[in-house]
Amino acid sequence: MKISEIRGLGINELQNKSNELKEEIFRLKIRHSSGQLESTASLGRIRRDIARIATVLKEKEAAG
Repeated sequence: MKISEIRGLGINELQNKSNELKEEIFRLKIRHSSGQLESTASLGRIRRDIARIATVLKEKEAAG
């Protein structure tokens, strides 16, 4: 996700998206440990998306 897309979401949407991504990274880690994951780059991409969402959530909570 791009940061502009993330900034356009509301606080509840950001929390939901964060939870979805955390579940997705859990599934990917399981696939990686069993050797079924083709692209390990997706782990890093999702991890960065979670960090971006957390940053924007902190900004929005501090602002209002």
